[in-house]
Amino acid sequence: MNTKTWMYILKRLGLALLTVWVVITLTFFVMHSVPGGPFTSEKAISEAAQKALEAKYGLDKPLLEQYGTYLKDIVTEFDFGPSLKQRGQDVIDIIGRGLAVSAKLGVCAAAIALVFGVVLGAVAALRRNKLIDRIIMVFTTAFVSMPSFVMGSLLLMLFAVALNWLPANGTTTAGLILPVITLSLSPLSNITRLTRSSMLDVLGQDYIRTARAKGVSGTKIIFGHALKNALIPVITYCGPMLAYIVTGSLVVEQIFAVNGIGRAFVSSITDRDYPMIMGTTIILATLIVVMNLISDILYKIVDPRINLE
Repeated sequence: MNTKTWMYILKRLGLALLTVWVVITLTFFVMHSVPGGPFTSEKAISEAAQKALEAKYGLDKPLLEQYGTYLKDIVTEFDFGPSLKQRGQDVIDIIGRGLAVSAKLGVCAAAIALVFGVVLGAVAALRRNKLIDRIIMVFTTAFVSMPSFVMGSLLLMLFAVALNWLPANGTTTAGLILPVITLSLSPLSNITRLTRSSMLDVLGQDYIRTARAKGVSGTKIIFGHALKNALIPVITYCGPMLAYIVTGSLVVEQIFAVNGIGRAFVSSITDRDYPMIMGTTIILATLIVVMNLISDILYKIVDPRINLE
């Protein structure tokens, strides 16, 4: 990579840090502006006990002081603090366990979506307006239109309840099959449609017609020219897509009882677990920013003609 590319990467890293800081700041102050607190739902707790708990976790201090302390702990020690609800456990440890499960779920779903999406999209483009093209478009349109909680519920009822082929609980390896399929169907459909559209556009370009006129084989035209250039919009989509499904769908993890970071995030919101909310929000935002940066850099690798500015 040349100097210009490195300067672009450094600039994007600076913008990424700024974005994460904005997310931290907004989340912190919005979260604390909501009426109530993490200990207001505790049963049979006296006012003195509630104040003691707030003092223990530093919630009795002025808001700006809490904000400054929190930023300092993150920057200097990468410490998100202890969970207010899961007593005796640090937020970073809870997130680590949840992220390990969600990453396994998400990487499998992303791989399935990418491989099958590119293949089906290329087939549909090469067989435009044929029967196979119409079948692929019908199914991808249906999968894109159907919300994940509907698809997950249908798969659960069919394969776990009616046929009893797979477990309904996502705590086992076999139990992750249905969540992976549920997570992969929507991005798979999007990638299929993107690949088809991009392939059709590339196949109509002058340099493809010139290659055909020179007698270049169809296989070389498809894999050496058309498909490579058609992958640029797919790469654009894959950055945010990978960040989303690696962290795990909140709804899918709830449906299949998968103990991932998405489920932990939902629980932290209902429990008003401030450190857990902040920690999961920061991790999710960072993943999205990093994946967007990686996808931008991959543009240059796939197509050297692209100038990064």
